[in-house]
Amino acid sequence: MNSNTSDIKCRIAIDAMGGDYAPLNNILGALDAIKEDNSIDVILVGNRDEILKTAEKEKIELNDNLILHASQTIEMDDSPVSAIKSKPDSSIVVGAKLIKEKKVDAFVSPGNTGAVMAASTLIMGRIKGVSRPTIGATFPTSEGKFCLVFDAGASVDSKPQHLFEYAILGTIFAKEIYGVKNPSVGLLSVGEEESKGNELVFSTYQLLKNSNLNFIGNVEGRDILNGRADIVVCDGFVGNILLKFGESVLTFLRTKIKNYANEGFLNKIKALVTKGVLKKSLADMDYQKYGGVPLLGVNGISIIGHGSSTPLAIKNMILRAKEMHQKNLIQKFEEAIKEYGNSK
Repeated sequence: MNSNTSDIKCRIAIDAMGGDYAPLNNILGALDAIKEDNSIDVILVGNRDEILKTAEKEKIELNDNLILHASQTIEMDDSPVSAIKSKPDSSIVVGAKLIKEKKVDAFVSPGNTGAVMAASTLIMGRIKGVSRPTIGATFPTSEGKFCLVFDAGASVDSKPQHLFEYAILGTIFAKEIYGVKNPSVGLLSVGEEESKGNELVFSTYQLLKNSNLNFIGNVEGRDILNGRADIVVCDGFVGNILLKFGESVLTFLRTKIKNYANEGFLNKIKALVTKGVLKKSLADMDYQKYGGVPLLGVNGISIIGHGSSTPLAIKNMILRAKEMHQKNLIQKFEEAIKEYGNSK
C-alpha cells in the first residue's frame, strides 16, 4: 500500500450502478483502489439496499458510510438527455452534482456513456473557452509509447474550432499525465500532404499551423500505432470507429489462435508456446490498463469507463482520476485554452 502523510484526501465518487456488472465490479474496484492508495476516499453512489445486498452476498466487508443513496438508475439503453431529466436522483446525475457542489474531486462511471457526457457537460459546465468537450482514447505504439486520439466519440460533426480545442486539451493531458515535454500533434487525414482531406481537415490544418502547438501536419491511420504523433485529432465519428476497432483486435486475435489450436494437437502445442509471448506483447492494448477515457473540457474531472468494466478497470479509472486531480488539470486546461487560443 502506498503511504501518504497528507491529511487531505482525494474524494472520488463512483457510479455504483453503471455498467454491465454493477454494482459488484464497481464495489470491488473501489475497494481495490483505496487499498492501493490510501490517499483516496471513495463514495459509492447508487441504490443503498442493492449495494449492501450485493456486498453481503459476496461476503465483502463494506462500510455503510461509503454509500450515498441514489434511488434511480440510468440504464445503458436509456436516451441520455431524456434520462437526465426524468431521473434526477440517478447515480450519474447525483455524481455529477457532487462535482458541481465541490463535495468530491472527481467522478467516474462505467455507465451509459452518453448520459455521463451529458450530465458532466450540463451539470458541471464547460471550462471557459471550450466550445465542445472531448474524450480521448489511448493507443499503444510500436515504439513502446502512446498515441492519444481526440475525439473518440464525445460528439460528431465537429467544426475546425472544436478540433483545435481538442489539440490544446490533449497537449496538456499528454504533458501532465504522460510526461511528454512538447507533445506533437497530428491531424488525421487521408494523406500526409496539406492538400489532402475534406473541408474540416483543410480549415483545421490552418488553425493548427498558425498556432503555437507542436503541429506536425497531417497523419494517416497507420501513423497512430507507429507513434508518429503523440496526439491525433479528428472528428468524433471517425475517432469512435478507430476506438471500437482497436478494442476488437485482442478478441479477434484470441479467436483466431483458439480456432487454429482446435485444428489439431500439434497446433495446440504451438498455440501454447506463443500464448505467453502474445499476452505480454499485447498487454498495452487491454482497455483495463487505462480503465476509462477522460472527458476533457468540462469543469470537473469526469472519467467514463467501458460498460463491461472489470474491477481492475474500475480501480484504474479511480487512480487516473486521482492523478488528474493531484496535478490540477482543470486549472491547467483553463490556462492553456487562454494561452494557445490567443496564439492563433
